[in-house]
Amino acid sequence: MANVPLASLSLTHVHYDPNDPISYFCAWLALVPQGLCVVYATLIWSTREIEILLMFGGQLACEALNFALKRILKEERPKQMHGKGYGMPSSHAQFVSFFSISSMLFMLFRHVPKKPTPSHTPLSMAARILLSGLALASAGLVAWSRTYLNYHTQKQVFVGIWAGAASAILWFIFTTIVRQIGLLFWVLDQPIARLFRMRDLVVEEDLCQSGWEKWEAKKATASEAVGKKTR
Repeated sequence: MANVPLASLSLTHVHYDPNDPISYFCAWLALVPQGLCVVYATLIWSTREIEILLMFGGQLACEALNFALKRILKEERPKQMHGKGYGMPSSHAQFVSFFSISSMLFMLFRHVPKKPTPSHTPLSMAARILLSGLALASAGLVAWSRTYLNYHTQKQVFVGIWAGAASAILWFIFTTIVRQIGLLFWVLDQPIARLFRMRDLVVEEDLCQSGWEKWEAKKATASEAVGKKTR
């Protein structure tokens, strides 16, 4: 085994300049797509929300598109890069572009929260615009880091951004049509969806607040029952 050459797992192996703090920070930014995949999986399992599953499906389709484009265009990475594989378009830029644009479209156009209650005020449109701006800025930072680390040229990053944005918009239109024609409701009524308790509440509810209100109601009921017993 001592004479067997070792290979690097490209999923997490990132080249950076150890003497440059910005380069080190960019190396961490390179892990954002993997982190977002963990977030996707966690939210899908914990909330069983079909909207999150749909977004993740679009994200995977966007990745498949990137895989195909790289092998069609076959443009090499910058000469300073020691890694393997084609560089056009940047998969990181395309990934975060899809995620940020999809999040923005959801918050600004699809999420219609219920009216405020005495215990809860939903996010205002101004707050949702601010969150959308933060998502776009974060995506831009990840995309920029790819040129700083010399993994991609500026053109490769820009093409990745536009490919991700176009994919997000087209996927949003597609899922909107699926909703409007009632296909999504039909899917949620199928045995496999019911088995996994899939639902579609996040479009109009704040899930954390919804759970909190149920908990408050349960405590009030329990307190009332205890009060009756002590009388």
